[in-house]
This record gives sequence, structure tokens and C-alpha cells, in this order.
Amino acid sequence: MAKALAAHGTTVWLNGRDPAGLRDAVRQVHEAGQPAGGTAHALPFDVTDEAAASAAVAQILAGSGRLDILVNNVGQRRRQPLDELPAQALREMLEANLVSAWHLCREAARPMRAQGFGRIINVTSIAGPIARAGDAAYTTSKGALEALTRALAAELGPQGINVNAIAPGYFATDTNATMVQDADVAAWLDRRSSLGRWGQPEEIGGAAVFLASPAASYVTGQVLIVDGGYLAHF
Repeated sequence: MAKALAAHGTTVWLNGRDPAGLRDAVRQVHEAGQPAGGTAHALPFDVTDEAAASAAVAQILAGSGRLDILVNNVGQRRRQPLDELPAQALREMLEANLVSAWHLCREAARPMRAQGFGRIINVTSIAGPIARAGDAAYTTSKGALEALTRALAAELGPQGINVNAIAPGYFATDTNATMVQDADVAAWLDRRSSLGRWGQPEEIGGAAVFLASPAASYVTGQVLIVDGGYLAHF
């Protein structure tokens, strides 16, 4: 998503907790943006640290003078049955997947209101509208993020701020590397989804570009599902 936005001329402030990994990501995003004049900067902080998140928004405003697009893309996950998952683990997942997005939305909305323009994109999951056994905490957090998206669309729309979500399906990310290499999972996806394969990370970039662009000026409160036909197929 960051590469796709940069490739359309956006100045991207890229967040992550690992400074070394973040430097490499910034380099890649900067290179992707060069033909269109896009660029990237590192913004290392933990999204669950509210003071750090607020300071990061202030840093963006000091460096760029405005904030037009916020993409909340965090997905902590812990798969455990109900009886085995401690309540504290649920609290931690809600802090990472939901409360951090709520706080950054609130911080970003302030300059967006002053500008009379803003685009907020929350990355949820197909685990928001559907569920599977042993994954209640993650599904709860992503379902709540969908609800937050609708609520903020209603609240912030009059100030010129569009709030939408992207719900990814099965993507071949580094986090999913073990599953991607599993032949049984590949066979199951072949049967279960319309396109019959894993999504590649670059295939979600267009959704972010669309929702951030003038082409989506009358789109708000929506969840754009990017899942290769997983939810449409049975």
C-alpha cells in the first residue's frame, strides 16, 4: 500500500517498531515513488503508545505541513480457544488492533478538519464479517474496527473526511510464510476462493490508492473486500 501510494506521488511517513527493518522499507517505498515524485520517511514508534503516536502526527505536520491520508494497518493475532485465552491477551489485542487506530484517527482528524479534507483507511480483515473457531479475540478486534470505521464516517463526513476500510483475505506476506509454503493450505484455497490462490502484497495497493484518491470522493463508511473471491465463493 505504501509503495502504491508513493508511486502516485504521495509523501509517505512509514511507521514500524523495528528501526532497521523500517529503514529498508523506507528505501523501497522511496524508490517506488521516484518516477511520480513520491517519497518516504521513517516514523518509528509503537502504535499502542499514545504519547508517541501523538508526537508522530505532530512530526508529520512539522515536516509536511499537512496530513491528508491515514492508513491504520496493524494486525496482532493470537489464535486460542475461548477457555485458553486469558482476558489480558484480549485486552492487549484490542489495544493494538482497535484502540491504537481510534487514537490515531482522533489525532489525524484534527488537522484534517482544519484542511476540510482527509482520507482515513482502516485495514480490517475478512475475519471481521465472518469467523472461525479458536480465533475469537482477533475476530472481535477486526469486527470492532469495522464498526469504528462506520461510526467515524458518520461523525467526520461533514468536515470533509472520508473514512473507509480495506478487508484483506489470504495474502502471501512474511507473517504468513509458513502457511504459504503449506501445500494443504494452497489446495484448500484453490477450492475455497474464486481465484484459487494466495494474494500477493502488491495486489492490495490499488485498493488503498482508490480510497485515498478523488475517484472515491463519494465513498465513505464502506469496507472494500480484497480477498480473491473468498467471501463470494462456496
